[in-house]
Amino acid sequence: MRTPPIAQVLHLDQRKLAAQVFERYAQRAQLYEERRKRAQLALEQFGAPGRDPEQLGNVLQTLAGQSAWKPHLLLAQLNNHWDQVVGKQIAQYSRVDSYVDGVLTIRANSPVWVSQLTYLVPQIEQTIAKKLEGLPLEKVQITGPGVGRKRSRYIHSWR
Repeated sequence: MRTPPIAQVLHLDQRKLAAQVFERYAQRAQLYEERRKRAQLALEQFGAPGRDPEQLGNVLQTLAGQSAWKPHLLLAQLNNHWDQVVGKQIAQYSRVDSYVDGVLTIRANSPVWVSQLTYLVPQIEQTIAKKLEGLPLEKVQITGPGVGRKRSRYIHSWR
C-alpha cells in the first residue's frame, strides 16, 4: 500500500508551498539586511556630536532618577547614614527595619530604647525629610525586639 503525498494528507495547496517556504527565507534575509544597515549607521555616527562618553556614575544616577529605584536608593542611604539621623549613641541600639507604603519601621534593641525613640519621632521625621528629599514618609513606627515577623512552628531555618 502506497502512502499519499504529504501535501494531500495535510490538505495543503501545492501551488502555495514554495511561496510559503520562500517567504520565511525572504523575511530572514530582510532582518539580516536591516541589522547590517543599523550596524553601518552606528559605525558612521560613532564620535558624532551628542554621542560623547559619559561617566558611569552620571549614567547610573540618570537611570535611578528615571525609574522606581529612587525610594530604594534613598532607603539604602538612610541605612548607611542612620547615625547621622539619630546620633551615634542611639544608632548603636536601633536600626531601620523596613519601609512599606510610606511607613518607616525602626527596630530598637530594648523597650527602653523604644520609649526613647518614640519621643524622638518628630525630630527623626524632620531630619529624614530634610536629608532625603523624595522619600515619601507618612509615618515612623518604632518597634522593639521580638515584635514583628513571626515564624511558623513548622518552618525551620537551615543555617
